[in-house]
Formats: sequence, structure tokens, C-alpha cells
Amino acid sequence: MYNEPKLSVVGAGPGDPELITIKAVNTLKAANVVLYDALINRELLDYAPQAEHIFVGKRKGSHYYSQDEINDLIVKYARERGHVVRLKGGDPFIFGRGSEEIDYARSRGLETAVVSGVTSSIAVPAASGIPLTKRGVSESFWVITGTTTQRKLSEDVRLAAQSTATVVILMGMGKLHEIVDIFSHFGREDTPVAIIQNGTTVNEKSGFGRIRDIEKVVLKKKLSSPAIIVIGDVVNERPKLQALFESVIKENEYLNSPIRS
Repeated sequence: MYNEPKLSVVGAGPGDPELITIKAVNTLKAANVVLYDALINRELLDYAPQAEHIFVGKRKGSHYYSQDEINDLIVKYARERGHVVRLKGGDPFIFGRGSEEIDYARSRGLETAVVSGVTSSIAVPAASGIPLTKRGVSESFWVITGTTTQRKLSEDVRLAAQSTATVVILMGMGKLHEIVDIFSHFGREDTPVAIIQNGTTVNEKSGFGRIRDIEKVVLKKKLSSPAIIVIGDVVNERPKLQALFESVIKENEYLNSPIRS
């Protein structure tokens, strides 16, 4: 077991425990302490049975550690115990503040490492049959935080609403009405929208509509955070992919049937 002070910031993936990298698993196996967030799948902690597991995420009714407190815990446990793994949902460098933790640890003399994770911004739409880019439909995509450090909607949403790109908004459910207003302002009322809550997990819920009616869909489906908002014509590709998946399944069932007329 690694006993020198070290921090490894590790991406846990979007929620499905199988969507974690082999390198992340091996890093967890080498940990002395794991500081984990609220959105990680707790099954992943089984890869580090030898380590102390410490919850530092935010959940309603639970103590919330500030970023400064988490930084101090990282250094404290690294100096006392050796290898600290900071396990974060998705990819730690995509709205995960992983780079801030790396910078702080380095400034305190710790060895550091980063293990990228499968980001929910790509994996969750894909698991729902939504390609973020497709020839003839979308040439690019934006990934935007719905809430900035000032607790406001990112100004990039206004820029994205004027483009033809697919727009993926993380942490944006609390700002959905503002998002709808912005896209409506630029004449995008008919733009397809998907909202996927707890994507890639057994608790996944989703709703589909257009800018003009997505808020009604959210109320009807009782969708809430954590959820990903996908805006763009690629959302319309989902039924096509679903139909393709179903036809392949039916064809395989037919080919594997013991009796065919």
C-alpha cells in the first residue's frame, strides 16, 4: 500500500458502476483513504475495501463540506495515511473542481495524479440513444454548466442558443425556466429537448419535448436534479435509434429461434 503523501483525483463515471475505467479501479485498490462525492455509485467503494471511506458530498439533510474544508481534508489524510483518492462523479475536470484540488495539493507538496472519467455529458445522452453529433444534423456540441459560482445561469447559454450546435447543460434544472426563455427569445421554441435524471442508473427517469413545452413535461414526469438537459435536433434521433435497436433484437430472436417456418 502506498504510504507517501499523494492525491489521486479519480473520475467515477456517470453512475453505472460498469462505466468506470480499469485505471480508476486499480487506483482505488491502491488507496488508503477515499473521499467521495454524493453522485458516485457506492458500489465503486467495494474496489477499495482496505481504505477508509469518507463522504464529503452534498445531500439534503447531510453535513456539507466546503471546498476549502475538502482541500484541508485531502492534505490532512495524505500526510497521516498516505494515498488519498478523491472520487468524483463523471470526469473530475468537467465542472468537478478537480483541478482546484490538484493545485492545492501540489502547493502543499503532495504528489498528484489524475484519472479521467467517463463524463455524464456524453455518456448519459448516448445511453438514451441520443448522438450529440450526427452527419447532417449537428456538427458540434456545447457542454455548459447551468449554475456558475455566482449561482447564476452561464452567459454561454445565450451564445449557444444562437448556434446550430447540440447544447448539453449540467446542473441546470434550477434554471430551466431561464433556459427556456433564452431559447424562445431566439425563436427556438420548436427545438427538441431531452431531460434525463439519474442517467445510466437503475433510477433513471427521462422526459422529452420541445422548448415550448418542456417545463410541462418536467412537471408531469416529476423530474428533478441531478439531471442533464440536452437541446437540439439530435434528440429526434432517439426514436430512430430505439426502433433500430428493437429491430435488431427481434431479428436476433428470430435467428436464434429453434423452430422457424
